[in-house]
Amino acid sequence: MRPMATINVVPYIDVMLVLLIIFMITTPLLEQGVEVELPQTQADPIEVSQDKSPVIVSVDAAGDYFLSYGEYRNEPVDGERLRTLVAAISLHQSDVQVLVNGDHRVPYGRVVTAMSELQAAGVPNVGLLTEAIE
Repeated sequence: MRPMATINVVPYIDVMLVLLIIFMITTPLLEQGVEVELPQTQADPIEVSQDKSPVIVSVDAAGDYFLSYGEYRNEPVDGERLRTLVAAISLHQSDVQVLVNGDHRVPYGRVVTAMSELQAAGVPNVGLLTEAIE
């Protein structure tokens, strides 16, 4: 009987499976959050098409949400209703622009919560409205 010279691959498979499990657990944790592309220079005005009005979500100083689109003119909404209405609008018109108008006195968390509700509604891109510096 001749001796066989082979590599034992069982430890390599064990290490590979452990790494696979680690990557499967950590990947969803890395993808949470709201995507924001910060401008590198002064922001240019957002071009709004004349034939399609954008969805505007306003957050006032008290942290309340208001929706403006079509027949909804500054209608007060809560987070769940905001998500439902914007999801219905985006199903009806897939390329609709969604803009967030936040008061400068509102806590940052309320604007982030509005953006996460919009993300849950399936909106891929959200614009932020600001006033130009004089």
